[in-house]
Amino acid sequence: MAKRLIFLLGGARSGKSHYAESWARAHGNRVLLVATAEAKDADMRGRIADHQAARPPDWHTLEAPIDTARQIAATAFEYDTLILDCITLMTSNILLSLPDTATQKEANDAALCEIERLLAAQAKSDATWLVVSNEVGMGVVPPTRLGNLYRDMLGRANQRIAGQADEALLLVAGIAWRLK
Repeated sequence: MAKRLIFLLGGARSGKSHYAESWARAHGNRVLLVATAEAKDADMRGRIADHQAARPPDWHTLEAPIDTARQIAATAFEYDTLILDCITLMTSNILLSLPDTATQKEANDAALCEIERLLAAQAKSDATWLVVSNEVGMGVVPPTRLGNLYRDMLGRANQRIAGQADEALLLVAGIAWRLK
């Protein structure tokens, strides 16, 4: 099977990760799951443990909450399938690493710089990549500056990935809708 970039977009608990994992079980032989979450509280530790328990034991996990593209580029060539879960948290991690005075342009540039690095790593890889992200632009306008910075950063990151993707799916209630 030729490598592809498959972009999975949707709201919280829409089935994105489940879809990616099911696809990898059906089509992948050597699977790398790249996790961008950080276990900073009990709730997140529990969610991470649940995800880990649901994965096949032969899958490998790379925890890369920051500098994600560089870490993937160093290891991804051993795999035929890569799940990046998720751009949502990676973008949040980037935003939180910026100074409080960061402008929207600086925030967007920081996110897009990492997205370009990811796309460059994907282009050099022989693996199919399943990239998971949340759609956060369909709701209310965030009431805070930080929320607006984040929504716009993630929206631009999602647009860039979708533009490069071979296939883009929107997941709603566990149902995948083909966008591209």
